[in-house]
Amino acid sequence: MAEENFLPLITHAGVRIERIVSKGQATPEGEWYDQAWAEWVYLVEGGAKLLLEGPDEEVSLQAGDWMFLAAHRRHRVTWTDPDRATIWLAVHWPAEGRA
Repeated sequence: MAEENFLPLITHAGVRIERIVSKGQATPEGEWYDQAWAEWVYLVEGGAKLLLEGPDEEVSLQAGDWMFLAAHRRHRVTWTDPDRATIWLAVHWPAEGRA
């Protein structure tokens, strides 16, 4: 798989739920996600590692793990399993106080 696959499942009232399939992809070195929205991710299958900034923390995720990312919490995916699909369920919603 050359690129991650993003499949929007539902969008309603500012909430977006999507399925993401990764296989060996990572955020390019030096790039960070800095999203204006909050995100909750659940790892359905596979494995991944994320690097969070401020305070710096590396998190390993396996099937069944989840994490919450507050709006503007800079993060990057440093590793996804290259040998099997990593399937994420991501829920995004507006930052508090924003519509």
